[in-house]
Amino acid sequence: MSEEDAPERATFRSIQQMRKMLLNLSRWLDKAEAHARARSFDPVVLLTARLAPDQIPLLRQIQNACDKAKFAAARLTGREAPRHPDTEQTMAELHARIAVCVGYLETFAAEDLRDAGSRTVEIPFLDEKVIDGRHYLTEMAEPGFYFHLTTAYAILRHNGVDLTMRDFIGATNVRDR
Repeated sequence: MSEEDAPERATFRSIQQMRKMLLNLSRWLDKAEAHARARSFDPVVLLTARLAPDQIPLLRQIQNACDKAKFAAARLTGREAPRHPDTEQTMAELHARIAVCVGYLETFAAEDLRDAGSRTVEIPFLDEKVIDGRHYLTEMAEPGFYFHLTTAYAILRHNGVDLTMRDFIGATNVRDR
Protein backbone atom coordinates (compact mmCIF):
# COMPACT_ATOMS: atom_id res chain seq x y z
CA MET A 1 0.00 0.00 0.00
CA SER A 2 1.37 3.36 -0.94
CA GLU A 3 1.36 6.36 1.34
CA GLU A 4 -1.20 7.89 -0.99
CA ASP A 5 -3.59 4.96 -0.36
CA ALA A 6 -3.29 5.15 3.43
CA PRO A 7 -6.22 7.55 4.07
CA GLU A 8 -8.68 5.56 1.93
CA ARG A 9 -7.59 2.31 3.60
CA ALA A 10 -8.07 3.87 7.05
CA THR A 11 -11.52 5.15 6.07
CA PHE A 12 -12.40 1.73 4.66
CA ARG A 13 -11.31 0.10 7.93
CA SER A 14 -13.55 2.53 9.84
CA ILE A 15 -16.55 1.59 7.71
CA GLN A 16 -15.77 -2.11 8.06
CA GLN A 17 -15.42 -1.72 11.83
CA MET A 18 -18.88 -0.16 11.94
CA ARG A 19 -20.14 -3.17 9.99
CA LYS A 20 -18.55 -5.52 12.51
CA MET A 21 -20.05 -3.61 15.43
CA LEU A 22 -23.53 -3.75 13.89
CA LEU A 23 -23.14 -7.54 13.68
CA ASN A 24 -22.18 -7.50 17.36
CA LEU A 25 -25.29 -5.41 18.08
CA SER A 26 -27.44 -8.04 16.41
CA ARG A 27 -25.91 -10.69 18.68
CA TRP A 28 -26.65 -8.49 21.71
CA LEU A 29 -30.28 -8.47 20.66
CA ASP A 30 -30.20 -12.27 20.47
CA LYS A 31 -28.95 -12.34 24.05
CA ALA A 32 -31.60 -9.82 25.08
CA GLU A 33 -34.31 -12.03 23.61
CA ALA A 34 -32.93 -15.08 25.44
CA HIS A 35 -32.77 -13.04 28.65
CA ALA A 36 -36.42 -12.01 28.30
CA ARG A 37 -37.57 -15.57 27.54
CA ALA A 38 -35.63 -16.93 30.55
CA ARG A 39 -37.43 -14.40 32.77
CA SER A 40 -40.82 -14.85 31.11
CA PHE A 41 -41.33 -11.36 29.69
CA ASP A 42 -41.82 -10.06 26.17
CA PRO A 43 -38.48 -8.88 24.74
CA VAL A 44 -40.25 -5.90 23.13
CA VAL A 45 -40.36 -4.39 26.64
CA LEU A 46 -36.61 -3.81 26.36
CA LEU A 47 -37.09 -1.63 23.27
CA THR A 48 -38.60 1.13 25.40
CA ALA A 49 -35.85 0.94 28.04
CA ARG A 50 -33.57 3.92 28.58
CA LEU A 51 -30.88 4.95 31.04
CA ALA A 52 -32.35 8.36 31.85
CA PRO A 53 -35.87 9.80 31.55
CA ASP A 54 -34.80 12.35 28.90
CA GLN A 55 -32.90 9.83 26.79
CA ILE A 56 -34.16 8.11 23.66
CA PRO A 57 -35.05 4.43 24.19
CA LEU A 58 -33.15 1.36 23.03
CA LEU A 59 -35.20 1.14 19.84
CA ARG A 60 -34.07 4.61 18.70
CA GLN A 61 -30.47 3.98 19.82
CA ILE A 62 -30.36 1.00 17.45
CA GLN A 63 -31.99 2.90 14.60
CA ASN A 64 -29.54 5.77 15.09
CA ALA A 65 -26.49 3.48 15.20
CA CYS A 66 -27.60 1.97 11.88
CA ASP A 67 -28.16 5.44 10.43
CA LYS A 68 -24.76 6.73 11.53
CA ALA A 69 -23.01 3.78 9.86
CA LYS A 70 -24.93 3.87 6.57
CA PHE A 71 -24.74 7.66 6.27
CA ALA A 72 -20.99 7.64 6.96
CA ALA A 73 -20.40 5.33 4.02
CA ALA A 74 -22.89 7.12 1.79
CA ARG A 75 -21.70 10.64 2.51
CA LEU A 76 -18.04 9.72 2.10
CA THR A 77 -18.65 8.16 -1.32
CA GLY A 78 -21.52 10.20 -2.70
CA ARG A 79 -23.79 7.15 -2.82
CA GLU A 80 -27.42 6.98 -1.78
CA ALA A 81 -28.00 5.31 1.58
CA PRO A 82 -30.84 2.85 2.09
CA ARG A 83 -33.97 4.53 3.41
CA HIS A 84 -35.60 3.40 6.62
CA PRO A 85 -38.90 4.88 7.79
CA ASP A 86 -38.11 4.16 11.49
CA THR A 87 -41.20 2.00 11.91
CA GLU A 88 -39.54 -0.97 13.63
CA GLN A 89 -41.41 -2.21 16.70
CA THR A 90 -39.99 -5.72 17.25
CA MET A 91 -36.66 -7.41 17.70
CA ALA A 92 -37.14 -9.17 14.35
CA GLU A 93 -37.65 -5.84 12.59
CA LEU A 94 -34.52 -4.43 14.24
CA HIS A 95 -32.53 -7.50 13.20
CA ALA A 96 -33.75 -6.92 9.63
CA ARG A 97 -32.74 -3.25 9.72
CA ILE A 98 -29.28 -4.13 11.01
CA ALA A 99 -28.94 -6.77 8.27
CA VAL A 100 -29.83 -4.25 5.56
CA CYS A 101 -27.24 -1.80 6.90
CA VAL A 102 -24.57 -4.50 7.19
CA GLY A 103 -25.33 -5.61 3.63
CA TYR A 104 -25.03 -2.04 2.42
CA LEU A 105 -21.66 -1.56 4.14
CA GLU A 106 -20.45 -4.80 2.55
CA THR A 107 -20.88 -3.23 -0.91
CA PHE A 108 -17.98 -0.85 -0.32
CA ALA A 109 -14.37 -1.46 -1.29
CA ALA A 110 -11.36 0.62 -0.27
CA GLU A 111 -11.17 2.21 -3.72
CA ASP A 112 -14.73 3.50 -3.30
CA LEU A 113 -13.38 5.73 -0.56
CA ARG A 114 -10.66 7.31 -2.67
CA ASP A 115 -10.71 11.04 -1.98
CA ALA A 116 -13.27 10.56 0.82
CA GLY A 117 -11.14 12.67 3.16
CA SER A 118 -11.26 15.67 0.87
CA ARG A 119 -14.89 15.19 -0.20
CA THR A 120 -17.20 17.99 0.88
CA VAL A 121 -19.93 16.45 3.00
CA GLU A 122 -23.25 18.23 3.37
CA ILE A 123 -24.88 17.91 6.75
CA PRO A 124 -28.66 18.24 6.21
CA PHE A 125 -29.48 18.90 9.86
CA LEU A 126 -26.96 21.77 10.16
CA ASP A 127 -28.66 24.31 7.88
CA GLU A 128 -26.47 24.62 4.80
CA LYS A 129 -23.23 23.65 6.60
CA VAL A 130 -20.57 21.42 5.06
CA ILE A 131 -17.51 19.62 6.39
CA ASP A 132 -14.52 17.87 4.82
CA GLY A 133 -14.86 14.09 4.76
CA ARG A 134 -11.91 13.43 7.06
CA HIS A 135 -13.39 15.73 9.70
CA TYR A 136 -16.88 14.35 9.19
CA LEU A 137 -15.67 10.80 9.83
CA THR A 138 -13.62 11.56 12.93
CA GLU A 139 -15.65 14.40 14.45
CA MET A 140 -19.22 13.33 13.67
CA ALA A 141 -19.77 9.89 12.13
CA GLU A 142 -17.57 7.71 14.33
CA PRO A 143 -18.37 9.45 17.65
CA GLY A 144 -22.10 9.46 16.86
CA PHE A 145 -22.06 5.80 15.86
CA TYR A 146 -20.20 4.70 18.98
CA PHE A 147 -22.37 6.91 21.21
CA HIS A 148 -25.56 5.15 20.11
CA LEU A 149 -23.95 1.72 20.01
CA THR A 150 -22.47 2.06 23.50
CA THR A 151 -25.71 3.46 24.87
CA ALA A 152 -27.61 0.48 23.43
CA TYR A 153 -25.11 -1.85 25.11
CA ALA A 154 -25.45 0.02 28.42
CA ILE A 155 -29.27 -0.09 28.29
CA LEU A 156 -29.18 -3.85 27.77
CA ARG A 157 -26.64 -4.34 30.56
CA HIS A 158 -28.65 -2.09 32.87
CA ASN A 159 -31.64 -4.34 32.23
CA GLY A 160 -29.75 -7.47 33.21
CA VAL A 161 -28.75 -8.83 29.81
CA ASP A 162 -25.58 -10.88 30.29
CA LEU A 163 -23.19 -8.99 28.02
CA THR A 164 -19.46 -8.69 28.53
CA MET A 165 -16.66 -6.64 27.06
CA ARG A 166 -15.97 -9.61 24.78
CA ASP A 167 -19.54 -9.29 23.45
CA PHE A 168 -18.91 -5.61 22.80
CA ILE A 169 -15.58 -6.15 21.01
CA GLY A 170 -16.66 -9.28 19.13
CA ALA A 171 -14.35 -11.39 17.03
CA THR A 172 -10.72 -10.33 16.88
CA ASN A 173 -7.72 -11.27 14.78
CA VAL A 174 -5.67 -12.64 17.68
CA ARG A 175 -3.47 -15.64 16.95
CA ASP A 176 -0.99 -17.92 18.61
CA ARG A 177 2.63 -16.80 18.58
